[in-house]
Amino acid sequence: MVVAGKIFKLAEELPLEEVAATLEGFKNEDPFEEGDYKFTLISEIVNLLAKPREKSVVGVYSHDYVIRVFHRGKVMPLPRTIEALFSFTLHNENMFLTIVEKKRTANFIANKLSEILFEKIGGIVEARIPPETLRNFHLKNPEDTKITFFDNVDIPNVDKLSLYGPDLVNTSLFEDYCKRGDLWYIVARSKEYDYVVGITRDASVTIFNLTDKMKYLEYVTKEVYPLIL
Repeated sequence: MVVAGKIFKLAEELPLEEVAATLEGFKNEDPFEEGDYKFTLISEIVNLLAKPREKSVVGVYSHDYVIRVFHRGKVMPLPRTIEALFSFTLHNENMFLTIVEKKRTANFIANKLSEILFEKIGGIVEARIPPETLRNFHLKNPEDTKITFFDNVDIPNVDKLSLYGPDLVNTSLFEDYCKRGDLWYIVARSKEYDYVVGITRDASVTIFNLTDKMKYLEYVTKEVYPLIL
């Protein structure tokens, strides 16, 4: 199983206690009506837990939305629910938010949490990992780097470059590509955790051999937060 998520940071200072107090008990209900179909769409925060020792607040953002399905000649609205684990963590005086969901959903939930905490979008922003930091981090374990992608390439009409294979970091091509563009995405095995991990510069993190979402949060706290600007 694959566990994917994305890391954000707070653009404005907010004490962890205030984060917990504001999120506690949040619930919003929106009526939905379309023809003969009527139901209530609920967005709420559940299972909120403050962890003072870890300097974090963990919870689940639950959100209803509508999809449309074709059945017997008709298109019908159907409610569905996503439940995403999230964690606000104070790390070296920076407040990070990790949402354990794929990038598009994580971005959506980050904006919703920003509206709850700051009453606007923009209070929670994307985290960034500099390409040189991403490169240096994985050069500590070059033999286990499997995939690299580069963007901002200076070759005309070439947008992206990529390398695959167990020995790619030791090739002259890797060094040449680092000069030609910026490292955007890398897949490598973590020595400490033995996870196969994909990391992008916008702090999207995918662990390809993990099922436990709490262990995912542990990994990004220890390994990825220190890389972020």
